[in-house]
Amino acid sequence: MLALDNTVLVIIDFQEGLLPKIHGADEVLARAAKLVQFARELDVPIVWTEQYPKGLGKTVESLAAIIEGLTPIEKLAFGCFGEGAFTEAVAATNRKQLLVAGIEAHVCVLQTVLAGLDSGYEVFVVRDAVGSRAPSDYDAALARMQANGAGIVTTEMAMFEILRAAGTPEFKKILPLIK
Repeated sequence: MLALDNTVLVIIDFQEGLLPKIHGADEVLARAAKLVQFARELDVPIVWTEQYPKGLGKTVESLAAIIEGLTPIEKLAFGCFGEGAFTEAVAATNRKQLLVAGIEAHVCVLQTVLAGLDSGYEVFVVRDAVGSRAPSDYDAALARMQANGAGIVTTEMAMFEILRAAGTPEFKKILPLIK
């Protein structure tokens, strides 16, 4: 189960040049934004990447605005663990659970998840906060990640799992996000 003190949120490549091509992009972005707001409210560390921003553009403004104060890690490798700065940033959190949102599910997200599992992390993929251009690629990616040991969750599943109970100060802080 996801735990508040053991989770890091990984936001992968929600970029201007790629997001508009993603199937269901508005919903995927909305769910990722909700996860970022949740993480910010509860002091869950966030590690954020951009794939070759010179070619694919920066993170879409609506998401970048709520991750303000953090710097994205630029990468050329598809899998985030192929970038040393990412590996170091995740290790520096001293947390062993990765909660992953991003695009594309079958490329950067998949390679990051598989490498994370190989590196000993417990990985949870937020199915409504990841996307691909083609639904068949999305479906194949989720199946492969799950077959390799990743947990598949939804945004609300993850949030309620981390919270564990109603009536806590943490629950009261994020209540507006789930109403």
